[in-house]
Amino acid sequence: MSLRPPFTLETAIKKVKLAQDLWNTRTPAKVALAYTPDTVWRNRDSFLRGRPAVEKFLEAKWAKEHHYILRKELFTFADNKIAVQFFYEWNEKPDASGQWYRTYGLEDWTFDESGLMRKRMMSGNDVRITDEERWFKPGVDIEKVEISEDHL
Repeated sequence: MSLRPPFTLETAIKKVKLAQDLWNTRTPAKVALAYTPDTVWRNRDSFLRGRPAVEKFLEAKWAKEHHYILRKELFTFADNKIAVQFFYEWNEKPDASGQWYRTYGLEDWTFDESGLMRKRMMSGNDVRITDEERWFKPGVDIEKVEISEDHL
């Protein structure tokens, strides 16, 4: 199965889940390889260009967002574009004793002909949650967590 554009429903879903799994490695150098060398990003209020900038951004992100776990869901797709909804949870302290957050957001992806992401535009919001409100606790299959319409 080719994961190059133009996407079908099946390949778009597969591309989204591969991205989810890649980001959940929290390995900036590995994640950056999914993007073109001259990739263009907007992540909230940060504007980036190129793999080195993406890698540096992700290093800083995961130095702040401890116990990060992400779920992405296909929102829509067409030709060489995919849009996703995502949810991730993280703690502000390395030992998980700090405030928990859930980040909700949308991403707009554009791919080159080889299947690398050329452009990523992200908007997201952080919501404080309690430990009891967490969806993605250790041992939970994130794909089986029911996410209600209130959150989608």
